[in-house]
Amino acid sequence: MLVLNGPNLGRLGCREPGIYGTTSYAGLVEACRTLGKELGLDVEVRQTDDESELIHWLHEAADFTLPVVLNPAALTHYSYAVRDAAAQCTAPLIEVHISNPQAREDFRRVSVVSPVASGTIAGLGIGSYRLALHALATRAPNRVSCDA
Repeated sequence: MLVLNGPNLGRLGCREPGIYGTTSYAGLVEACRTLGKELGLDVEVRQTDDESELIHWLHEAADFTLPVVLNPAALTHYSYAVRDAAAQCTAPLIEVHISNPQAREDFRRVSVVSPVASGTIAGLGIGSYRLALHALATRAPNRVSCDA
């Protein structure tokens, strides 16, 4: 299972803590791995500021039928390339956001990813990731290869 994070999420804890909280990115990674282990999931957490790298990771998820927790960050609002890569995923993909985009600036209220996601969880801090992992633990196999 992949937990994929887009631009600026590596700066958690120091980036606008009033919006994104005080948990560091390392804290988010540890929380996801710990909960994943408790749920019997093999969780790999990744972060990139590079749109093309995020797209390659989504292709990997599609090729290996890996469930995904995806926080596309700012790419949520305009990256049709990320949206198209997410649409190729055949295992569940849950879009997450730490803040509530609906309570923020107008441009953040549109997600091009939501229509192709299995579900969206937002506004609960890193708790959004916890809920997504719980949801995927009950919905999807841990890892299945397309070649198997």
